[in-house]
Amino acid sequence: MTADAAGAGGISGRRSLRPLGGVLAAMAVSLTGTRVSAVALPWFVLATTGSATQTGLVAFCEMAPYVLVKALTGPLVDRLGPRAVSWSTDLASATAAAAVPLLHALHLLSFPLLLALVALIGAARGPGDLAKEVMVPEAAERGRVPLERATGLTGVIERLAATIGPAAGGSLVALLGPLTGLAVNAGCFALGSTIIALALPRGMGHAAEVATPQTGTGPGYWRRFSEGFTFLRGEPLLLTVITMVGITNLLDAAFGAVLIPVWAKESGNGPTAIGLMGSVLGAAAVAGSLVAAAVAHRLPRRVVFFAGFLLAGAPRFLILAFDVPMAAVLAVFTVSGFGAGFINPLLGAVLFERIPRRMLGRVNALGDSLAWAGIPLGGLIAGAAVASVGLVPVLLAGGAAYFLTTNLTGLRGEWREMDRVRGRHDHERQPQQDTESSGANPAA
Repeated sequence: MTADAAGAGGISGRRSLRPLGGVLAAMAVSLTGTRVSAVALPWFVLATTGSATQTGLVAFCEMAPYVLVKALTGPLVDRLGPRAVSWSTDLASATAAAAVPLLHALHLLSFPLLLALVALIGAARGPGDLAKEVMVPEAAERGRVPLERATGLTGVIERLAATIGPAAGGSLVALLGPLTGLAVNAGCFALGSTIIALALPRGMGHAAEVATPQTGTGPGYWRRFSEGFTFLRGEPLLLTVITMVGITNLLDAAFGAVLIPVWAKESGNGPTAIGLMGSVLGAAAVAGSLVAAAVAHRLPRRVVFFAGFLLAGAPRFLILAFDVPMAAVLAVFTVSGFGAGFINPLLGAVLFERIPRRMLGRVNALGDSLAWAGIPLGGLIAGAAVASVGLVPVLLAGGAAYFLTTNLTGLRGEWREMDRVRGRHDHERQPQQDTESSGANPAA
């Protein structure tokens, strides 16, 4: 967004931390609810069916609609504004999540109906998460907060949710059963919807695009979608990032949705161990994100980024493949979490610097969806693999794949742009935005 556009959008010259605080609070409650559900839902399926394959199928039915709908709603977020999309989709997620324990209590919840409700939750979560992400640069601008610090704080919120959510989920499942965790998830979505709808400043979160003088309307849906695709195609760094993160996301999905629950059940540690491991990982990641928020703008991005992946990836898989004390597992998860805390703040800053404000919705939607495309398959692949060859070989193969993916991809030359882009601002990209509006190749 240019300085003129900012003024037109009603952003005052006074600094206010209320917008950033509101967006972060909404992220915190919705992500915490999702993390609680990530423990409660797989355990509910395992407890009622005893099938790792069906557990993977439930994960697929949530994440496939998440990825698909998120990819297609980017132009709508740009057209309607992220605020309206965020509160309405969070409300839909809350309704679907609340229906699961309610229908189970009434003995009306069949497995196909559970899959349908989980799919609805995923379909609503996708655009809701996207809309909150899109509001971060505007909130940082209103608060006069450096972009890397704002994305660092976003990372802190994500990691706090990853800490509190699994601990709460594991405790709720152990004490009150998995359906209580799903009810808490519904309440968190409802609270997030309320924060976005009522707590943010009145002029925040509206559409970044303006109508054309000739028609009085903006470009159509498919024109917006095409502009986002064309822009992304002309950014080699973003495409390289998306490819690598897509593979690691698939492996992480397999790890979280199937491998950890199966390990907890086979080892006898139970759902409490899942919550403890997730909390340790999340707490360490909070520390990493706080360090990133404080000093990331002074550090070489490439070195920190790949060091974070080296710590965050393969060690988690490998430690579970061996019969070691729980203290050793928690130690490895602590180191992995600290490394993971640096990844998303750096990625977020690079993305927000390179993407024009008016296109954040559609480009982020496409990029996120491509990066998340493998997540629905992670649970399915892991469930089938564990059923075929057992848990330990799958853990070893997953750790090796994670290590090779992050290290081999890092040899590509596009990563030099990660440091070169530092300090680029939207007003410096205005000529490129004008070129995109005329339909030319943005890479030019």
